[in-house]
Amino acid sequence: MPRLSFAVRILFACCLFIATANHIRADVSHGLLWDYGYGPSTYLASRIFWGALTFFDPLAALLLFIKPRAGIVLTVAIILVDVTHNTFYVALKQQWLEPFYLSQVAFLIVVFLLSPIAWNGPIRDVALTNPVRV
Repeated sequence: MPRLSFAVRILFACCLFIATANHIRADVSHGLLWDYGYGPSTYLASRIFWGALTFFDPLAALLLFIKPRAGIVLTVAIILVDVTHNTFYVALKQQWLEPFYLSQVAFLIVVFLLSPIAWNGPIRDVALTNPVRV
């Protein structure tokens, strides 16, 4: 199980680093508070949220290995809030089948299905390296 937990965390981290690269590319091309093509009526809070993902995505990826449970919690929070938030804009523009949205929904499903495996691994790692002696 510890190896499986580690593999799941690697998968999560890879996805988060890909998202980070996308956000950095957008930030360099359009600025940190870009509207992601939704126009000037895009809420400032949305622009701040999207810009903040440039920092929170890699933080979550690093925490998956430094503090695994904190990394899992942050990963779940990021993708849940991201999909919920983006669904508002997707609905406005009827973008339900756009690859960016489908990939986010797919990652949300993967995170929710595999997080229990990733969550249980760190406990077992400690138990295997520090057995209880009677």
